[in-house]
Amino acid sequence: MYDWVKALHVISIIAWMAGLLYLPRLFVYHCEAAAGSATSETLKVMERRLLRAIMNPAMIASYVFGIWMLALNPGWFQSGWIHAKLALVIGLTGVHMMMAGWRRKFAEDRNQRPQRFFRVMNEVPTLLMIGIVILVIVKPF
Repeated sequence: MYDWVKALHVISIIAWMAGLLYLPRLFVYHCEAAAGSATSETLKVMERRLLRAIMNPAMIASYVFGIWMLALNPGWFQSGWIHAKLALVIGLTGVHMMMAGWRRKFAEDRNQRPQRFFRVMNEVPTLLMIGIVILVIVKPF
């Protein structure tokens, strides 16, 4: 059973990360589009669907399967690496929430941020995920 839970956890993380990497790229393109243009309206639909249909369910599934794995391995709570990993996951969730807020601003044609900002923010989930993977595989403490 544990292997199935772990597989589903990894699958949901991959879907969540794909969205966290793609949504800021859509924002970069959205910055170029004139408010009310056909391109802007198409990007609004793409951003909303990505967040609601892929990212939110994948984030929830990641949490559910991650908590399930913790329940199957209660000894992990004694390890420092799991606490650090959970902190990084909370950070990743915070980035997700910020992206949801930026999507709302784009939907209302109120974005004030430049393309460069979204290009930089596109790297943040990757850095957090690198830390998470190292903690899970290496378990340094």
